[in-house]
Amino acid sequence: MFKYKTYRYRIYPNKKQQQSINQTIGCARFVFNHFLHQWTETYQETGKGLSYSTCSSLLTRLKKETETLWLKEVDSIALQSSLEHLADGFERFFKKQTKYPRFKSKKNLVQSYTTKQTNGNIAISGNQLKLPKIGWIRFAKSREVAGRIVRAAIRKNPSGKCFVSLLCEVDIHPFHKTGSAVGIDLGITDFAILSTGKKRDNQRFTAQMDKKLKREQRKLSRKYEQAKKDGKELWEAKNYQKQKQKTAKLHEKVANQREDFLNKLSTEIIKNHDIICIEDLNVQGMKRNHKLAKSISDVSWSAFVQKLTYKADWYGKKVIKVSRWFPSSQICSACGHRDGKKPLNIRAWVCPECGILHDRDINASITILQEGLRSLQLV
Repeated sequence: MFKYKTYRYRIYPNKKQQQSINQTIGCARFVFNHFLHQWTETYQETGKGLSYSTCSSLLTRLKKETETLWLKEVDSIALQSSLEHLADGFERFFKKQTKYPRFKSKKNLVQSYTTKQTNGNIAISGNQLKLPKIGWIRFAKSREVAGRIVRAAIRKNPSGKCFVSLLCEVDIHPFHKTGSAVGIDLGITDFAILSTGKKRDNQRFTAQMDKKLKREQRKLSRKYEQAKKDGKELWEAKNYQKQKQKTAKLHEKVANQREDFLNKLSTEIIKNHDIICIEDLNVQGMKRNHKLAKSISDVSWSAFVQKLTYKADWYGKKVIKVSRWFPSSQICSACGHRDGKKPLNIRAWVCPECGILHDRDINASITILQEGLRSLQLV
């Protein structure tokens, strides 16, 4: 079964290659913003927007104009990809899936561009990666690339590090069937509570780094104020830029720790269970509770469910989402008696009907499993 899979590696460009990457990012941003402006103007004048093919032909003319001849110096596929992203943005906007496309800024935290595989312009040899217009570049080959490379996205993080994400078409083989089903209740104190009785602790990556992050953020604010007093632009204030990069590295470390934790846990669950039942949580709505918003953001429930979903699709497993309105904490998993709402400080309760003592979270994960299997039988 062929699926698309992404392999992400850090790349180590030399000064000339770094300059080329920055130039391509800038050109891709210019093309996106230029045609977003034209698309908007055309729509306001005629009531109709442009199309990808129209923009593509206009881009060919733009490259021949004296003022924009520099567009020829970078990867042409990266510029075409920028137009594709714009057209896709408008398509999703008219389907009411996203907001109106916005102009790209050089001040954005992450700068990137995308290119495609054509005639072997993206290739790997040992620990060297070939990219269009950049040539062979050293990269950290942490694992082998499987399948056919389709696309490459080059990304520059606020920390100054550069990464490449290779989208590959891979023949993925399903995991062996285990005949096991599991219910998962997501929480803050414990990240995931399984119906098997296992609990996975919430690592609290942001909280662990909180003191250091606050300290470095305060230093950044002081250097920002100093740059303003000195009448300097931020891009030329070296102390500010150094501190900004130092702060970005801390945020990047937290993000990497969280990503690693979520990947390992989701893969472990997918390997060991054929059916995974999980609550369909309204995370954005829950974040409106300002007392819990930071903790909810730190645990990344949405990212975890997303990983479970696509890995289940890859490896022949099934994820069943139980309605967010299902009262998993109110129902006795032994006899089915509904005991009503309970405040969050109650972590254990006794069913008045059958007398069984329940751990609130484990009981919830069992009832989620029962409801998921019941809904599966109704399909």
